[in-house]
Amino acid sequence: MSAAAERRPAPPVPLNLLTGFLGAGKTTLLNRLLRDVALKDAAVIINEFGEIGLDHLLVEHVEDGVMLLAIGCLCCTVRGDLVNTLEKLLRGLDNGRISFNRVIIETTGLADPAPVLHTIMVHPYMQLRFRLDGVTTVVDAVNGAATLDAHEEAVKQAAVADRIVLSKTDLLDTPQRRAALDALRARLSALNPAAPLIDANEASVAQLTNCGLYDAERKIPDVKRWLAAEAYAHDHHHHHDVNRHNDRIRAFTLASEAALPYAAFEMFLDLVRSMHGPSLLRLKGIVKIAETPDTPVVIHGVQHVFHPPVTLAAWPDDDHRTRLVFIVNGIARQAIEDLFNVFLGVARTDQPDRAALMENPLTPFGGADHLR
Repeated sequence: MSAAAERRPAPPVPLNLLTGFLGAGKTTLLNRLLRDVALKDAAVIINEFGEIGLDHLLVEHVEDGVMLLAIGCLCCTVRGDLVNTLEKLLRGLDNGRISFNRVIIETTGLADPAPVLHTIMVHPYMQLRFRLDGVTTVVDAVNGAATLDAHEEAVKQAAVADRIVLSKTDLLDTPQRRAALDALRARLSALNPAAPLIDANEASVAQLTNCGLYDAERKIPDVKRWLAAEAYAHDHHHHHDVNRHNDRIRAFTLASEAALPYAAFEMFLDLVRSMHGPSLLRLKGIVKIAETPDTPVVIHGVQHVFHPPVTLAAWPDDDHRTRLVFIVNGIARQAIEDLFNVFLGVARTDQPDRAALMENPLTPFGGADHLR
């Protein structure tokens, strides 16, 4: 092997996040999936040990800052958070003590998944060594509707998912319960239009992996599948009891043939996350940049945290439009669309133009310098 080949960094390890509310059946699903030979070399990180333990080669347990590593007959307990746990796995991989080709993180049932996603998207070393391969959320088909009504965390878990798995469907043994499942499916589809709904009894490793932008087997990113922008053709918004959390969840897409100057694109993102960060559950998109229209930029954000933009070598298909997909909590589509149009240079009565926002420090947003 040449010296150049030896220095070449290893490709990022795919990382999958498995989430879902208490009792949804995450561990049951994970145990079944781990029997698939495709996951025989996966490392698993869990936040809580439920009634069903995991009998797998490599399991990491993180709870209240305590991490338990179990591999074969080797067991040790150390202090650490998620970053420390992941770094320990990587050290073992790099020095040959352990071997894995994928990491699966199962979150605690009460967890907002955003902090875990932030860790992978922002930490410089994590960005280098891992790629987010997808988020799977398990929803209890029996109690799911009541859980969504009562717990905002459950709503967020469903909203950020790339795949939603419905568990306990075999318990729906009456016409009334089956009708309730149909209503739950409709509710989840409105909450997160792009996430396929999969029965837990039929869920496979192939369905729940390779959900991210990059598939290791492909040279060209599958942006169309990743964005699933067609699913957001309409502003999806529930009209139920006003006390329900997901009445505030909206999913929509913005698209434009026009290219954005890179400085305007950065300013738009800065304003969106500074004004709406906590309510911006997920944003992903592909953007046509005026200075380099043949090499689009891909973005992915969760709340106020964004993965560094990725510049593609070329458009992956014949659709050369900017497409931005939003899932938001309590933000009107019009508010973001109006701001987007300003940076596109679309003139609107009683609205500041792009120059006013970017160059005038006396604007309501304080000018570009205020946000840097």
